[in-house]
Amino acid sequence: MSSFPRKIAILGSTGSIGQSTVQVVQQSQGRLEVVGLAARRRLDLLCEQARLLHPRYVVAVDEQIARDFDWSALPAGCELLTGRAGVVQLARLPEVQTVVCAVVGNAGLAGTWAALEAGKTVALANKEALVMAGPLVMRLAAERGATILPVDSEHSAVFQALQSGRRSEVRRVILTASGGPFRTYSPEQLAEVTPAEALAHPTWRMGRKITVDSATLMNKALEIIEARWLFDLDPDQIRVVIHPQSLVHSMVEFADGSVIAQMSPPDMRLPIQYALTYPERRRGAARQFDWSEAFTCTFEPPDEERFPALRLGLDVARQGGSAGAVLNAANEAAVAEFLAGRLPFHQIVPLCRRVLEAHDFDPQPTFEQLFAHDRWARREVLRWVAA
Repeated sequence: MSSFPRKIAILGSTGSIGQSTVQVVQQSQGRLEVVGLAARRRLDLLCEQARLLHPRYVVAVDEQIARDFDWSALPAGCELLTGRAGVVQLARLPEVQTVVCAVVGNAGLAGTWAALEAGKTVALANKEALVMAGPLVMRLAAERGATILPVDSEHSAVFQALQSGRRSEVRRVILTASGGPFRTYSPEQLAEVTPAEALAHPTWRMGRKITVDSATLMNKALEIIEARWLFDLDPDQIRVVIHPQSLVHSMVEFADGSVIAQMSPPDMRLPIQYALTYPERRRGAARQFDWSEAFTCTFEPPDEERFPALRLGLDVARQGGSAGAVLNAANEAAVAEFLAGRLPFHQIVPLCRRVLEAHDFDPQPTFEQLFAHDRWARREVLRWVAA
């Protein structure tokens, strides 16, 4: 992984992580070269990115939208691919060394799976791949000699901190959470939260779904499950602490009591660049601390009564099997219903638990069975909301 220029493909290039990845590439002084870009929507931005980066391929994931789009702005020499087959083809290209998987939701699993099958290095920003299919994904990576490098700021922080000791010396991993905009709200206030309020995250600028997840702390529940599989941890080794400043991105506590933390100003370009240039570190596009200015870091335990998603995440991490796929799908559907004004904010997590408890648990599902559980959970959410 030390050869440069490193050739990459970006799946989900028009989303927030994808756009930050483009900025990292532009600031890489030629050390990163984009072979292909893939996006579902915002095809005008996809064409603009193609003009900036001159990839060999672009992929329009939604074939219907692609058919209706005017591709005249696509630069010469750039080949257009469409559909899931196009994503898989891009992920498997022999010249691609690293695949950035930044597609939100279960839609990102196909590209991640194809890249791992081809033995690529996967810079993983799509937490749903490990939430849905953690054991299958990690087994495939091991079988094909593929490497998974986390892009989530929390998991990147854990990965960096783990370099300070042996895995056998790890006592626990502490994931930090900003607490979102409602960490001091009463139950009565949470019942009145609107979509506009939930989308106003105090620290990060993200997509709509993940911003709502940050407000419910479901994002942290999913990160617990992801960390369990990615780092081969016992669920009881994972803790969450509220850290409103979002300067410490996560910590690892070792057996001797030492705690190694990774700190930086909140800027996704840093973990993206680390994954793309690992094991090297170079100055890049990310913001850095101004140590001439005072700042404060505070930590507090989470209120699990106010935010029951954390307990739910630990329960699912312990269960494994089909539980992760059901929780992920139920949450995606419930968040969509909340944003559409059909489900109160404070009912998102309880509804996910009801669906999880109602599902026919499978301890060792196949890849196809996971998607069947996914479809069932989404239908079940709609049935509960309509009832």
